[in-house]
Amino acid sequence: MSDIRAGDWADRYAPAGVRPYIRLARLDRPIGTWLLLFPGWWSIAMAAGRWPDWVLLVLFGLGAVAMRGAGCTLNDLADRDFDAQVARTRTRPLPSGAVTPAQAVAFMAAQLAVGAAILISFNRFAIVVGLAVLALIATYPFMKRITYWPQFFLGLNFNWGALLGWAAVRGELDWAPVLLYVGGIAWTLGYDTIYAHQDKEDDVRIGVKSSALALGDGTRPWLFAFYAVATVLWAAAGVSGNLAWPYFVGLGVAALQMAWQAARVDIGDPEDCLAKFRSNRVVGWVLLLSAIGAHGLAGA
Repeated sequence: MSDIRAGDWADRYAPAGVRPYIRLARLDRPIGTWLLLFPGWWSIAMAAGRWPDWVLLVLFGLGAVAMRGAGCTLNDLADRDFDAQVARTRTRPLPSGAVTPAQAVAFMAAQLAVGAAILISFNRFAIVVGLAVLALIATYPFMKRITYWPQFFLGLNFNWGALLGWAAVRGELDWAPVLLYVGGIAWTLGYDTIYAHQDKEDDVRIGVKSSALALGDGTRPWLFAFYAVATVLWAAAGVSGNLAWPYFVGLGVAALQMAWQAARVDIGDPEDCLAKFRSNRVVGWVLLLSAIGAHGLAGA
């Protein structure tokens, strides 16, 4: 089962020469961009104290597309030999030969340039916070070689927006974004462990590690634990950020959705794992709208 779907919008509408770069940046599979973007949007909404600045939301959206694409390109460069041995990934642009490593490096540089252009439009403190994540981005693709918990390192990367969003609005950090960030790491441990169960047989064969392999058949209670930790920390972030009750109602809905994932996922079915992983978009939207609604109720 390839993770590239033949006949999708990229095949139908994109020029043949552009198509491999769409695949390389995962523009055809936007769920990862959403999961990278939501912590930043949550933080912007919580820090605003009023309706969030739509220009800042758009800039974070564009930055998420660019930086997720750059991260995926770097990951594919590092993993191209592994990807060639995995059924789900062997048709990706690098292992299939549709893009050369040199072309991928140039493409990654272009995406990083877009991200840098967006970052320098923020205040000085936010720029420093944004630059601080670069070391994490550079090291993540190699974590599966040395630890069974690369999902933890993905969480460190994917939730950095919780810190950056607050910094971009207020020019400082506080406990609320820190709690939001750490809760996001627990959330990522849950959803990316589900995702990793798609590849566990191939991972064993080629010798790379994941939390899915570490937890095995005992994964389900750990999913409940990861999502419970995320819920508690996000509640603490709401208290610290002085959010009104709609935020906590939304958080309850998000917690139920995560509990449904943990209870219903079939870790032996790759298609169901992918569906449950993608369902985390619901968590993202619910928390965003409830954070905005909390400020709206206050008449801000």
